[in-house]
Amino acid sequence: MAFVSGPALAQSNHWSLQVGALPQGWQITGEGEDASDWQVINDYGTPVLAMTSQSDSGLFGLFGSGFNAITNQNIRFLDGSISVRFKAVSGNSDQGGGIMWRVQDDENYYIARFNPLEDNFRFYTVKNGHRRKLASASIALTAGWHEMTITQTGGHFQGTLDGQPLLNHNDGTFTKAGGVGLWTKADAVTYFADFRVVPR
Repeated sequence: MAFVSGPALAQSNHWSLQVGALPQGWQITGEGEDASDWQVINDYGTPVLAMTSQSDSGLFGLFGSGFNAITNQNIRFLDGSISVRFKAVSGNSDQGGGIMWRVQDDENYYIARFNPLEDNFRFYTVKNGHRRKLASASIALTAGWHEMTITQTGGHFQGTLDGQPLLNHNDGTFTKAGGVGLWTKADAVTYFADFRVVPR
């Protein structure tokens, strides 16, 4: 199981997931009590990257942003596609999560996320730490592993779940290349695997 970059990126951007260590180049956002806990753990014999506990500032979404993120700024993504397999494990306030892209810094980026508590798939911007919904589609998924893909071309992006196109949107908030990452909110414990970035 690995996190894999596309052919236009250096071979050093291929990461094998090893239990007990974060993949090289990935950093948890926030510091101290403001940082959530991300680990590579064993999921029935397969190493996965997991958001295992939220930051203190995100407790029940009442304090701070309640966003749990891990990013890689070594990959500069402008256009292309990003995909990941994910499994929503638990969460009372929130569940699920998804992909971050064109990440300028900890408070400015795009998100695509699925929430099984709400049965919806959405695009958001987070600008200066404030989240704004861009597009939403209603969909219910069974428990277990699913695949999310976003495709970006200029100011237009598309989102699919398990190969089903669900979201199309145009937005010009972030026009520069940025990093990539994974995101959950509040107490959403989620596992991720097979993260792939294919720049265009």
